[in-house]
Amino acid sequence: MELLVRAATASDLPAVLALQREDSMHYFDEPGDVTDRQRSAFEEISADPNQDLLVGELDGRVVATAQVTWMRMLAADGGLYCQVEAVRTTADLRSQGIGAALMQHVEDEARRRGAARLQLTSNRKRADAHRFYERLGFEASHVGMKKYL
Repeated sequence: MELLVRAATASDLPAVLALQREDSMHYFDEPGDVTDRQRSAFEEISADPNQDLLVGELDGRVVATAQVTWMRMLAADGGLYCQVEAVRTTADLRSQGIGAALMQHVEDEARRRGAARLQLTSNRKRADAHRFYERLGFEASHVGMKKYL
């Protein structure tokens, strides 16, 4: 099973949103259908050279997704940071290496671009996700804080 990782297209939007809803922490009431706001957000993300919305595909089926933001920082001597968000793998295919393959793709790109750091946040309730990220070499080095508006 070889995962094809590629940039998401507009036709992938329903599948990406379904993956996010499937594994949502339910902080927001997400609509069941693709909305105009989501289409507009997709277009904005796709047009931004500092954003990558990725999908992982198996046999023509979108089975994973992640959003990557490239941030130039003053820290790390003007270093580039790679922020990964909304990593999702479809429930029926978890623990089969799909998430690891997706994250390896992101790490390979971060190294290719010379990033100083690859980082992500994960809700503290997601113990399985934390074990997954730790297996990939991530460390729980910071305390994340959020304020929902």
